[in-house]
Amino acid sequence: MRRTARPLTGTALAVAAAVLAAAPAYGAPAGDLEVSPPSVLPGGQVTVHTAACGDGGTATGDASAVGAGSLSLAPGPHEQDATGRFKVPPSAQPGTYEITATCTGSGRRITGDLVVTLTTDSRQVHPRGSVKTGVGGALGPDPVQTAAGVAALAVAAAGGTWLLHRRARGDGI
Repeated sequence: MRRTARPLTGTALAVAAAVLAAAPAYGAPAGDLEVSPPSVLPGGQVTVHTAACGDGGTATGDASAVGAGSLSLAPGPHEQDATGRFKVPPSAQPGTYEITATCTGSGRRITGDLVVTLTTDSRQVHPRGSVKTGVGGALGPDPVQTAAGVAALAVAAAGGTWLLHRRARGDGI
């Protein structure tokens, strides 16, 4: 009985730990701060809205992480949403910034992410060409440099082999 109790106890503890670790993810309340557009250029206009403050609720927003300061969220066209706007400063650096809002009545704090980019293209850009590291590469753009590197390695290998043979024969070195 003891032999099966230990593995079962370990398994039960592992399952309990996994459930407790996942609980905050599933227990997170819906209705976080929605940022539109989610990605913006410096100098662009951003709208934030939330339904987390209840019907007719207002909130105070904080966009100081991106350098825009504070903003007010007031009931929008839909009474259950609080909406506000701010302008991203032209000096904003690329990155992901957390925008927060605190509901006036309940004091509930909600967050959303804003991504500042330097390109309007939403597609991912892939690099082209070889990397200029100064070392060269086997498939680099210059075959002369590649041949010179191979020749240097061959000379070093031949010299090392010659020295090892000479040492093994006892000729000096």
